[in-house]
Amino acid sequence: MNGSDSTSTVPGSGAPRRSDATRGAILAAARERFATDGYERATIRAIAKDANIDPSMVMRYYRNKEGLFAAAVAIDLRLPDVSGADRRQDAGRILVEHFLDMWENNEVLTALLRVGVTNQAGAERMQGILRDQLLPVARQVCPDPEQVPARAALMASQLLGLALTRYVLRMPPAVGLARAEIVAWLAPTIQRYLTAPSP
Repeated sequence: MNGSDSTSTVPGSGAPRRSDATRGAILAAARERFATDGYERATIRAIAKDANIDPSMVMRYYRNKEGLFAAAVAIDLRLPDVSGADRRQDAGRILVEHFLDMWENNEVLTALLRVGVTNQAGAERMQGILRDQLLPVARQVCPDPEQVPARAALMASQLLGLALTRYVLRMPPAVGLARAEIVAWLAPTIQRYLTAPSP
């Protein structure tokens, strides 16, 4: 996959564009390289080699390493609206089930976590995603607006801790938990962080 990146797809055929496949290969290679080498050591040339394309193609789509990194770790968590849920019992379950769906069906999120725990740029990107997407959800059900940041951080500690042990480190006891078990264990904790009176 190098050289020309034109597509012969007939509009409306439903066939993937060659450019989409190229972008997908670049981003997959970039996530792996950023997670393995860190932002500073990862190079456009190495990422292009991993994707089996010419480095000029990477530059064509993303201009520079900063642009590539931003694209590689961009993700919409698609968090559910919990404002109509029973604040005492449903919000935690809804969020845990949603995150399980995300972790198990979206490899980008796992890659982002790997990048986030290996280099500062990745950590900052993950902080931004959680700040921009998780805080508004916590704000919907938190009884005290001033406590929203702390409660969201506590919620993230549980969700990211599960993801790290189950999907990145793949610790056997965590991997072996059934979905229903995870929800049963974790949902009450998330619910308490969101809605319980401040200690």
